[in-house]
Amino acid sequence: MRLGVLDVGSNTVHLLVVDAHPGARPLPAHSHKAELRLAELLDGHGAIAPAGVERLIATVAEAVQAAEDKGCEEVLPFATSAVREASNADAVLAQVKEATGIDLQVLTGDEEARLTFLAARRWFGWSAGQLLLLDIGGGSLEIAYGIDEEPDAAVSLPLGAGRLTAGWLPGDPAQAEDVRTLRRHVRAQIARTVGEFTRFGKPDHVVATSKTFKQLARIAGAPGSGEGLYVQRFLGRAALEEWVPRLAAMTAAERAALPGVSEGRAPQLLAGALVAEGAMDLFGIDALEICPWALREGVILRRLDHLPAMGPQSTEA
Repeated sequence: MRLGVLDVGSNTVHLLVVDAHPGARPLPAHSHKAELRLAELLDGHGAIAPAGVERLIATVAEAVQAAEDKGCEEVLPFATSAVREASNADAVLAQVKEATGIDLQVLTGDEEARLTFLAARRWFGWSAGQLLLLDIGGGSLEIAYGIDEEPDAAVSLPLGAGRLTAGWLPGDPAQAEDVRTLRRHVRAQIARTVGEFTRFGKPDHVVATSKTFKQLARIAGAPGSGEGLYVQRFLGRAALEEWVPRLAAMTAAERAALPGVSEGRAPQLLAGALVAEGAMDLFGIDALEICPWALREGVILRRLDHLPAMGPQSTEA
C-alpha cells in the first residue's frame, strides 16, 4: 500500500510518501516539505497566533493535496511538541480538522521517543544489541534505551534546537554569555535524566537521528547525502567539541555556507550542537552513528505491524 505520513513538527510540516507492506522496508516515493517554525509563531501566552494557525492550515492542505496527487491510500497525521505545548492546542486541532479534514494526533514526548527508537532498532537490527538513541528536534530532545523494540527507558526533554534558539540565543552571532548560560541550562536538564539510563549498563551501540545530528556529522567530516542512504555516518565527540566554539563565533549566514547545512536550519545549529555535545559528554559517548530512519518511519512501522495504537491513527486522505 502507498502511505503518507504527515509530520507537523516544530520546524517543518513534512509529508513522506512510501510504498510499504508488512515485513518489508518502506520505500520512499515522494517527499513534500514546508518550513513553518511553529515555535516562533507563539504569542505571549504560549498560544499559536491566528496568523500561525492560518499558515498551518494552508500548509496541511497543501500536503493533503500532495498525498492525493501521489495516490496515497492512507495518511497518518501527527503533531509533536510545538502543537502539544501550545496553550490553544485543542482549538488549533479543531480548526485544522474543520478546514482540511485531517485529524492531527498529538504525540506525547514518550511516544516520540519510543517510535523513533522502534525505527532505529529496525534499521540496525538485533545484532546492534543494547541501543542508546538520541534525537534532537525543533522542540525537544528524545532519549531512549533498550535491547528490544520497546525501550526500557525513554524520556523527552524541552531541549529542541528551535526552542532553545528562540528563547536563549537572540544575537547573531550569539553573545558569549548567552552561550555559556544556555550550555549550563542544557547540561543541568540532561544530567537529571542520566541515572535513568546508566542503571541499565553501557550500551552496545549509540545512534542519533534528526536533521541536527546529520548536519553536525556532515560538518565534522561525515559523507554527504549524495553518497547514498546506506553509507555509515558517524559523529565523534572530540570533533564536535572543536566545532562548538567555531559555530558560536559564526553568524547564521556563515553557518549556512557550511557543507550540508541548510539556510533554514543554520540559526538553530549552535543550540543543537550544545545539546548534542552535552548529551555525548554526560552519557560518556565518544562517538555515535547516524540513523537514516526516525520518527516518521517509526509511525509507518507501527501502523504496518498492526500493534495496539501508540500515537496517530490512520485518516483517509
